[in-house]
Amino acid sequence: MTPGASRDRAWYRRSTMNPSAAPRKPRACKPPPALQETPDPRPVEGPSADEELAHLSKAVGHPARVAILRLLVRREACICGDIVDELPLAQSTVSQHLKVLKEAGLIRGEIDGPRVCYCVEPRALRRLKALVGSL
Repeated sequence: MTPGASRDRAWYRRSTMNPSAAPRKPRACKPPPALQETPDPRPVEGPSADEELAHLSKAVGHPARVAILRLLVRREACICGDIVDELPLAQSTVSQHLKVLKEAGLIRGEIDGPRVCYCVEPRALRRLKALVGSL
C-alpha cells in the first residue's frame, strides 16, 4: 500500500458517505432539442436491426434494469446515488445492472467528482421503441 492510499480512501469515504454534506443539484441530461427531434434513418427490419433488437432486449431483460430505466426517464436529470435508495437491491447489484445498461448504450455515465452520474440516452431509447414497434 502506498503512503497516500489510506489518505485517499479516507477522503473518498468522507466525500461520498457524509450525510451532512449538501446534496448535489441534479444536472440536466437532455441533449439539445435538435438531437431530440432528429428521426433515426436506420432500418427497423433486416438482419442488422434484428441483431440490434436482440442486444437491446437482452439489456432490458431483467426487472431491475427496467426499473432503473423508468427511474432515469422520470427524473430527466443525471442521478448519482439516488438509484440505490430507490431500489431494494444492494449497491453492488445496482452497479452491475447499470454496467449492462451502459454497455448496451441505453444510459450514459458521467464522472462527477468521486461519483458517476447516470442518465438515459434518449436516441438509444427511441431506437429501442422503434425496433419493438416494428414487430
